[in-house]
Amino acid sequence: MAAAHRAAVLGSPIAHSLSPVLHRAAYAELGLDDWSYERFEVDEAALPGFFGALGEGWAGLSLTMPLKRAVIPLLDEVSDTAAAVEAVNTVVLHEDGRRTGDNTDIPGMIAALRERGVEKVEAAAVLGAGATASSALAALARICAGPVTAYVRSEARAEEMRGWGERLGVDVRTAAWDDAARAFDAPLVIATTPAGTTNALATAVPDRVGTLFDVLYDPWPTALAATWSEHGGKVVGGLDLLVHQAVLQVEQMTGVPRAPLAAMRAAGERALAAR
Repeated sequence: MAAAHRAAVLGSPIAHSLSPVLHRAAYAELGLDDWSYERFEVDEAALPGFFGALGEGWAGLSLTMPLKRAVIPLLDEVSDTAAAVEAVNTVVLHEDGRRTGDNTDIPGMIAALRERGVEKVEAAAVLGAGATASSALAALARICAGPVTAYVRSEARAEEMRGWGERLGVDVRTAAWDDAARAFDAPLVIATTPAGTTNALATAVPDRVGTLFDVLYDPWPTALAATWSEHGGKVVGGLDLLVHQAVLQVEQMTGVPRAPLAAMRAAGERALAAR
């Protein structure tokens, strides 16, 4: 018998996604036996056809790259949070046929920091300038009272980050990647770069540091995160972000107000340890 409620994560590539592990752990903990969560390899060209083929029972979709912007024209409504960064990672499929989009990465970042006791900072630094960096700026717009310095590799990227700052109401200043070690003087550093990019910076971590939020989760810890911990700094990792944003997705898709954070995190940790 088909499950009464279906959800899934879409993207390309998608085989590495931990979302099925996290969502299924939530369903098991909540006793939602008639819910299923799958993964589908879907690129931008295939996305409209996938949406068109959705039948009864579908409740929600999680979206990863490269679909977060491509999905917007297919939706009936997009939250202010998602519109601010032109990226949707959560689609709720309502019984009346409406399709609404949200971005749980931004509140997920804020919740992950809050869990480590970081609620407000006077300044911050961002390493990188991709899609995750714009979400980081949107999160910092809510918790950072002062300037944010973005360390980037090109003037084109610098312009993009300054543009996002203007749009989000953040005082963004840019600096060259060659000076990225200066970021470590900030009370909060958010590393948004691909695996291996910050490894060379690990040797530059000073004796006294604040909080590092490294959005990677595999491999973990990164060289930078490991060194940061050795120097006594707080570290927030990519699994923290993944779990907190997934908690919000489960709540929106199922309508259950409190998704089981601890059970979802434990499931994610087990899955990563098995890789």
